[in-house]
Amino acid sequence: MKSNGVAAIAFLVSLFSLISCIDPDQTQEVILQKDKEAIEKFLQENPISAVKEYSEPIEGFYMFWQVSTKEARNSISRGDTVTVNYIGKTLDKKIFDTSIEQVAKDNGIFNSTRKYQPLRYAIGYGFTISGFEFALSMMHPGEKATVIFPSRLGYGTQASGSIPPNSPLIFELDLLQVAKGPNLNP
Repeated sequence: MKSNGVAAIAFLVSLFSLISCIDPDQTQEVILQKDKEAIEKFLQENPISAVKEYSEPIEGFYMFWQVSTKEARNSISRGDTVTVNYIGKTLDKKIFDTSIEQVAKDNGIFNSTRKYQPLRYAIGYGFTISGFEFALSMMHPGEKATVIFPSRLGYGTQASGSIPPNSPLIFELDLLQVAKGPNLNP
């Protein structure tokens, strides 16, 4: 009986500790709202010229094509292999990653052990963050676009390298090629 009382007290102390660690300002809804406000402010202060636009303001996702091929081809599907050059930035315009060597050198992020070349990977297997993949799925080869999305479509509440937690991201994408893969969609 005595051990049950001790266990109950230990459980309550643990539960209280866990609950007190949850910051009400960091719920997913609050983080998304802060991200959307930051993105909207960025876009007001930094208009992006575009020949075509797509937005989902409720989700905080914005995409601006600088070059659009206006092709009527099928969209990119799971299993297709894309080849893309990219530049990744935070909303303060700090570049954190790129596939382009000169951009890395110009922005102090060059790594001499890395091979700078277009990223080539199969879509739909979680190789990149979801905002990056979603943007590519809306593009055709030869198109260039800038995409901005909230942290939940990026690295979320986790820091990644020089990217702080809860950071909305900007990517400049240049889709070079799409090689159709096996149709894995039912």
